[in-house]
Amino acid sequence: MDRNQEIALTQMRKSVEKLGSSTESYGEKTLMRFLIARSMNQEKAAKMFCQWKKWRAEMVPLGYITDSEVADELAAEKIYLQGLSKNGHPVVMVKSNKHFPSKDQVQFKKFVVHLLDKTIASSFNGRETGNEKLTGIVDLQDITYSNADLRGLITGFQFLQAYYPERLATCYLLNMPQFFVTVWRFVCRFLDKATQEKVRIVTSEEQKQEFIREVGEDVLPEEYGGRAKLALLQNVAVNY
Repeated sequence: MDRNQEIALTQMRKSVEKLGSSTESYGEKTLMRFLIARSMNQEKAAKMFCQWKKWRAEMVPLGYITDSEVADELAAEKIYLQGLSKNGHPVVMVKSNKHFPSKDQVQFKKFVVHLLDKTIASSFNGRETGNEKLTGIVDLQDITYSNADLRGLITGFQFLQAYYPERLATCYLLNMPQFFVTVWRFVCRFLDKATQEKVRIVTSEEQKQEFIREVGEDVLPEEYGGRAKLALLQNVAVNY
């Protein structure tokens, strides 16, 4: 960590205290995610950090979301946790043709937190370092208009931006049908530039081969050019 980062961290801690909160028990790598997300502006990072702490306390009072709280979403068997990519990032995959807009938005929001928390927790044994990132794969194969969930997509990405800063390494969109191009353009209105730059739409054969190389054949299922089997989210055990 260079001198400028150390100074920014010190100022951020002071700004958090001025806002009536504390950075105690949070390491430098955790705080740096908020600083990076706010272009190293310590006051904006402090505000974001305090909002995040308040949100976590209200949304995740136990520290994690239990399977029973999101049972309906898990029953769709649409999310898979595939292990670590070549870069050491946990790989979470979404089969979009198994997803339908939720009638219970409270449960859906909890499900987003559940899958993000569990994905991150799957990348370490014991205590997290604070700067773990994840790789997302969204397979749009065989989706119809009934699967296209604008609100769900926006909620997922906005949660990443607001409450999981600098957690997303890359998000790959596979097998995008033509009608979804318009949907995605609309969703992009709600994404900041940094998030949009982490999303890769895989279309050409060259892009597919690059996707396989970057993620790794050991974690990609056979149908995506790898050697692994699909592993349902609820069947993967982690320690929070």
